[in-house]
Amino acid sequence: MHKSLKIIKLVKMKTKVSNLTSKRSGREVSNQFEIQTSEGRFFQSYDSIIVFIPADRSPIQLDECYWNYSKTTSKYRNEFLRETTKETQAKIDSGVYKLVNLNQ
Repeated sequence: MHKSLKIIKLVKMKTKVSNLTSKRSGREVSNQFEIQTSEGRFFQSYDSIIVFIPADRSPIQLDECYWNYSKTTSKYRNEFLRETTKETQAKIDSGVYKLVNLNQ
């Protein structure tokens, strides 16, 4: 009798994490991260994922609870997206950006 073998396929996801850099000082900013994966780019502030930009060009996702959590989060989110909070809000309102739970 032959036993059937299960083949487990491991998918390697290359991940790169880097601190955002201060425009003013040129130094790395603590607790503000860009995460690059094969799935897309993430912006993380402290322990919360704030933005996900999918690699497949589907709509940009912002966390429904934390996208506009604090002045610091907003400052670095604006730098990550290269736009103002007002522009981000307009894109949410028009459906260009989706509000979702990125911190499940």
